[in-house]
Amino acid sequence: MLLAAALWFGFALDSWLGEPRRWHPLVGFGRLAGQVEARLNRGSGKALWWGALALSLLLLPVLLASAMLWWWLLADHPLAALLTGALGLYFALGWHSLNAHAVPIAQALQAERLPAAREVVARIVSRDCDNLSESDTARAAIESLLENTSDAVVGPLFWFVIAGLPGVLVYRLSNTLDAMWGYRTQRYRYFGWAAARLDDLLNLLPARLCALAFAAAGDAGAATRQWRASARHWSSPNAGVVIAAGAGALGLALGGGASYHGVWQDKPATAGREPQAADITLARRLARRAVLLVVLMLSLAALALEGFSL
Repeated sequence: MLLAAALWFGFALDSWLGEPRRWHPLVGFGRLAGQVEARLNRGSGKALWWGALALSLLLLPVLLASAMLWWWLLADHPLAALLTGALGLYFALGWHSLNAHAVPIAQALQAERLPAAREVVARIVSRDCDNLSESDTARAAIESLLENTSDAVVGPLFWFVIAGLPGVLVYRLSNTLDAMWGYRTQRYRYFGWAAARLDDLLNLLPARLCALAFAAAGDAGAATRQWRASARHWSSPNAGVVIAAGAGALGLALGGGASYHGVWQDKPATAGREPQAADITLARRLARRAVLLVVLMLSLAALALEGFSL
């Protein structure tokens, strides 16, 4: 029952405490990654190989060290393994943070303070937010909430059950590197390629698990229809699945075009009504139901895996 107990403990810590305000390991890792990128990014086609080297230098030591620690604790110190695994999962999860960012956006929109809502939503999305309408601001917030439910909640939980402490650490650090380098700008088009592809690979199964949970927690028929109709048209193999299923479950029109770094990008749009401020709260409720379903399913999977290993 060690994995299942650590899963619930780590999830509870994040739900109650949220991210630590100081000394967060991901902040330190981000600074280190920035220093490595500044030294190795050559800004040309050859940067693809330098990006792969940077990715390896940052992730392989973490993988090897955490794997050795994890298996040693499992073999000789199971209680310490439970606590260490739960703590690692806590630092990797972002469930509390997702809600903390979504609430003030909804509040600002409901109070008809659109500039304030734009300012808050700009902290969690990479699109240009200066000229967003009320509906566009709500859409950006909901899309970010849905996508990050997969990236920052379901993904860490999934990889913790599959591979324990090393799995959740490598997944979360890979996701962080993709968030830093995975842009198709002149600077990162080649250097960030390896980080973006690894993140895509690691999210293939968690994204679909999240989409299934959205369908189960909302309008399953509409979620399935939008998943089939829209997801394959997205450039990302994972974001489209999650957003399309979530949009269908909520009955909302999500996707469509947006400006990123001054460049307009067209994206597939789902069928539904235009999102409004109140829909951010509905999306939070959908995500909460979906996350609880995932935690229950993964707990049962952890028990089954441990029973099989015995």
